[in-house]
Amino acid sequence: MPEDLAKPEPFDPRATDAELDDLRRRLRATRWPDAPEDAGWSLGTDVGYLRELVEYWADGFDWRAQEEALARLPRFRVTVGGLRIHLVHARAAAPAPQPAIPLILTHGWPDSFWRYTKVIELLTDPGAHGADPADAFDVVVPDLPGYGYSDPPAGAPLDSIAAAGLWAELMTTLGYERFAAAGGDLGSHVSRYLALDHSGRVIAVHRMDAGLPVLSGDHSELTPEEQEWIRTVGVWGATEGAYAAIHRTKPQTAAAGLTDSPAGLAAWIVEKLRAWSDCGGDVERAFTKDEILTNVTLYWLTGTIGSAMRMYAANAAIPPAQLARRVEVPSGFSIFQGDVVRPPRAWLERSTNLVRATEPPRGGHFAPFEQPELYAEELRAFFRPFRTG
Repeated sequence: MPEDLAKPEPFDPRATDAELDDLRRRLRATRWPDAPEDAGWSLGTDVGYLRELVEYWADGFDWRAQEEALARLPRFRVTVGGLRIHLVHARAAAPAPQPAIPLILTHGWPDSFWRYTKVIELLTDPGAHGADPADAFDVVVPDLPGYGYSDPPAGAPLDSIAAAGLWAELMTTLGYERFAAAGGDLGSHVSRYLALDHSGRVIAVHRMDAGLPVLSGDHSELTPEEQEWIRTVGVWGATEGAYAAIHRTKPQTAAAGLTDSPAGLAAWIVEKLRAWSDCGGDVERAFTKDEILTNVTLYWLTGTIGSAMRMYAANAAIPPAQLARRVEVPSGFSIFQGDVVRPPRAWLERSTNLVRATEPPRGGHFAPFEQPELYAEELRAFFRPFRTG
């Protein structure tokens, strides 16, 4: 490692008793909104379910047990680009029959490194889980700047292009010249720019979505399937996109309430966990209460809901010409059946050097957490041809 690169330091954050006592006090003092009779989830988070979740958060949820589970992951913090970045760095199980591929996994919103906690061991030690030991990876899972335990930028928020630049520097710091990239949601965006701006270092890139469509040419050139997809994206934005409009334009307004009220924070996040997962309308078919609250508690204890939302504002300023660039690095997609705004194959072929596209039958936007075995197998299958042996 070059002498001017920072050395990753082991990192094991622990909440204080005072922080947890304050959280429980706020939960028990929640001032509840009214709701129309039988509104359910039709107008946003179901108040009845939220009450149940908050009561469990205050009097049943064991953060210390979740903290211990997370502490079993090999977690570090390292300074990159002037920011302290938190990451999981798990090396492939030894001995491996061939060199492991370094793989950086990037999360999105509303989550953090939490998204990938179930797949790390499946990817580093596939032989222990009934898969081929030759498919092992060195896995790197960082928190984006302003998410989880990574520092937020002191000034303007970073966009996905800048985050990709940080990840390239991070991989150099960890000793990886060549590596693979994968992600979903904002993580798909960041992985795309890793492939675009650092193509000489990225072996191949795997994504769970293609982002929102940007076309620089004539829409008449699109296939009927692409045109229908663009239409449905517009409908989805009108019915489900209010959160993103707030994040892009006035994130600090929402941040004031969400940073102060744990019940409000839970409402903001759990509604998306339900709407975007393959749960058939019952969020606890995809996540247990403990899993939901581990994700939400990470946001609460780190105070990062505002800085996380601000990344949307930064991305909104990315020039259209950047969004329209074609990815020439070999690209793969797993478009899970339960996800939102699912692009057609024709768009994937138009916008990337597509070598593999699948539509797994189960899982949604948070597939690495919802269906970890299925997601891990998707990554193994896609990257297998790129192993040098």
